[in-house]
Amino acid sequence: MVSVFGFVILTVVTRHSSAPNRSAAHQGATALLLIGLFKLLKGLVLVAAGIGTLNLLHKDIPDVVTRWVELLRVDPENHFIHGILAKLFSATSKQLKELSAGSFIYAGLFLTEGVGLLLRKHWAEYLTVITTGALIPLEVYELVKSLSAAKLAILAVNVVIVWYLIARIRTRKRSISSA
Repeated sequence: MVSVFGFVILTVVTRHSSAPNRSAAHQGATALLLIGLFKLLKGLVLVAAGIGTLNLLHKDIPDVVTRWVELLRVDPENHFIHGILAKLFSATSKQLKELSAGSFIYAGLFLTEGVGLLLRKHWAEYLTVITTGALIPLEVYELVKSLSAAKLAILAVNVVIVWYLIARIRTRKRSISSA
């Protein structure tokens, strides 16, 4: 789902300059809105993941996960799903707490970026460039380690977001210095 939303952002951001009947300010506002919504979506997904992880504490993890797999009609023999299930089944309470804490920390970061971008705050553009750009080398490493379409799409979306925001920041600085 995040990849589909990311693809929409990638498409809009890369095509925003080709729309002849829109003003540059409107195009920039649309792209910033989409990036902000994308960050909010990622943050909300991580909040849900953090809550879900906390709900697994002090419960029979295999039983709970098996019920969810059946409810969602997910194929447990799928390579990706099977790997996740294997990790969940062997997780300790300490690992679940750490995973939940990490999810909430990243959720807070993404939600801060998203709200800041939706409010068109300049600090949010800088924060997003720094945090998203800092994770690109890790994403490249993960992609080289095991190539997948999802990892490639996530990397592409994040590179375009960083590129777009840097271009936006530079344009704003040029217009300020020429004024």
